[in-house]
Amino acid sequence: MRLTMAKEGITMPKRSLAAIAVVTALAWIDGALAQQVTSVTLYPGSATIERTARVAAGSGRLEMSGLPANFDMRTLRVEADSGIAIGEIAVQDVSRADALGGREAQLEAKIQALKDQTAALDAEIKTAELVRDYLAALSMRAPDGDKHRPVAIDPKALPAVLDAIRRGGADAYGTIQRIEIKKREVAKSIATLERDLARLRSGARDVRTLVIAYSATRPGELRAAYHVTNAAWRPAYRASLDSAASRVELERQAAVSQKTGEDWRGVKLRLSTGQPRSAQLVDPNTWQLVIRPPQPKVAADGLYSQTLAQAPAAARATMNERREASETKPDPMETEYATEFDVPGRVDIAADGRQVTVGLAKQALAVKQRIRVVPRRDNAAMVTAEAEMPEGVWIPGDMQLYRDGAYVGSTYWQAQTKTKVLLPFGRDDRVQVAINRLKERSGAAGLIGQRAERQVATLYTITSRHKVPVELLLLEAAPVPVNDQITVETSFQPKPKTANWEERRGVYAWEQPLAPGETLKFVADYVITYPKDAMVVGLP
Repeated sequence: MRLTMAKEGITMPKRSLAAIAVVTALAWIDGALAQQVTSVTLYPGSATIERTARVAAGSGRLEMSGLPANFDMRTLRVEADSGIAIGEIAVQDVSRADALGGREAQLEAKIQALKDQTAALDAEIKTAELVRDYLAALSMRAPDGDKHRPVAIDPKALPAVLDAIRRGGADAYGTIQRIEIKKREVAKSIATLERDLARLRSGARDVRTLVIAYSATRPGELRAAYHVTNAAWRPAYRASLDSAASRVELERQAAVSQKTGEDWRGVKLRLSTGQPRSAQLVDPNTWQLVIRPPQPKVAADGLYSQTLAQAPAAARATMNERREASETKPDPMETEYATEFDVPGRVDIAADGRQVTVGLAKQALAVKQRIRVVPRRDNAAMVTAEAEMPEGVWIPGDMQLYRDGAYVGSTYWQAQTKTKVLLPFGRDDRVQVAINRLKERSGAAGLIGQRAERQVATLYTITSRHKVPVELLLLEAAPVPVNDQITVETSFQPKPKTANWEERRGVYAWEQPLAPGETLKFVADYVITYPKDAMVVGLP
């Protein structure tokens, strides 16, 4: 089959055109492979990108274009296989308008092709409208004396003419309707591609071209690596508890995104917990003790009101500090060693900031299950699982929790601040907790009544509705005086197993098995004495 061009007398076989297209495409692909990103080492806040290119024997200059202009030139490292000597390295910054990336060029070409298709559809609509308008003119009665009055139709041919007008009108109107529908579909595709192009261009605005002179005695590979920001991976975890087997399956995941200005297509991705910017020495500061000058005295009549106003404020400040300390998400721990993961296969990550989630590793942990109750804070029982901390660096991150296949919630796991894995797996509605105040009184103490006394006794009743034994951990935070003028007498029934649990001052722990249908009772009795005229913050 031959392709003939009208009025030109030029003919060309279709095979020839196809061969030219294939050769052109292969040449473009060869040029792209000569400078493509082949591997990426991604850190929690940055990335090291490596480009590779094959060079032939002899001397020459290799040009790598499309590099982001925001990378630190001090991190540039150029290496080559044995037998290849690297000469001069030149870097040139080029504006984005002068050097469109491959992904941008593809999107713009698709958008332009769709716009050309829209123009062709408009031409078809105009053609159909001409037919429609002509048929409409035939069906109208022209006024007397009109030069463009339609030709009289033979009555015998009238049925055929009417049928032709009907079919022609249906075709014209149907064509216009189909084309309008197709135009709407094309418009949606154009809008989608334009959004993708806008996201792509929201990254780095300029690019760099790297020119490397080399001399090779044999063919080999040349590599250029550089460090960039605007790329990161965020850890995510999934913990699934098998309560029957007392085992937790811990899965590592990573949420990867980047806006470096260049797409990563078919790259070998490695995730590292290291921090390239952490190579800094930390020196100790001198610890100084300074005596503040005495504060001005306050009038006696204003002392009580000032104390009343300051005490709650101090308590609120202390509570806010503790709350901030517990809610602040710490930065990843800076360590000399890092845990790295090679993502299987090759991945594609666009430079528009969209998030890609990849699975890293799974491991099973043998755990000790407990029913944890902290009645002074909450009267609900919580299922917990405790295990030894697995090896490696575990960056803090969000964790999704499942118990026996059911989703129970999420938590922010700060593994670096712990020596063991302790995970909450939701409420246990089969363990009931009842709180009853046995005694509550206030009075005077001391020989002449110069001290006040406050006594509070509370009964905690724990009942199990489980069909199997469970391990109970009851935690009670007793009042702790921070002033020598305040004294606290404690009395527990039964006696706690542990005082200052996990080195937490004033926290007592009862640890014991809870049989099916069993009810256990615990009494915490406190007697607090303090100066009669003092206002004590935190009294029950």
